[in-house]
Amino acid sequence: MTNHEFEQQLQRQIDALPRQQQPKRDLWRGIEHALAESPQQTKAAASPLRWLATAASVCLIAVLGWFGSNHYIEQRAQQLALAQSQQFIAAMSDNHQLQKDSLLVALKGKPAFTDNWQQQLDELEDAANAIKEALEHDPRNPTLLKMLQSVYQQQLQLIERVHAPKLIHI
Repeated sequence: MTNHEFEQQLQRQIDALPRQQQPKRDLWRGIEHALAESPQQTKAAASPLRWLATAASVCLIAVLGWFGSNHYIEQRAQQLALAQSQQFIAAMSDNHQLQKDSLLVALKGKPAFTDNWQQQLDELEDAANAIKEALEHDPRNPTLLKMLQSVYQQQLQLIERVHAPKLIHI
């Protein structure tokens, strides 16, 4: 069937339809009732629906605000904890440096009993720097913090043992 034949058949069916169609019941009673009803009655009927929609909107805004504020508070707490961890690491490093410097100054005149102690100290310093670098990515890692503290302690013990051994063999 071509497009032209389809249009001709459609037109014949449209022409065969009755020109007027009567409703199955009287519609004027409903129309009169709707026209006679006052606008205030219509508003009163819609009022509970408006209150419900308003209450739902307020609840939605409150829930979204609560979740948003919780996310902000949680994010802020994480930033604060990160800053505190970084401050703790910096304070621990500064404290170690002060202890190491004061120990070296106190033992400056004493002879060292080994020749390669400075190389060992440098290796421990490299280890501390590697741990600090790892702590930049995970500043709250307790294992890394303990490792850094241990390396710092080993540096101080090395300086003390090299300059003042407990037992001198004769």
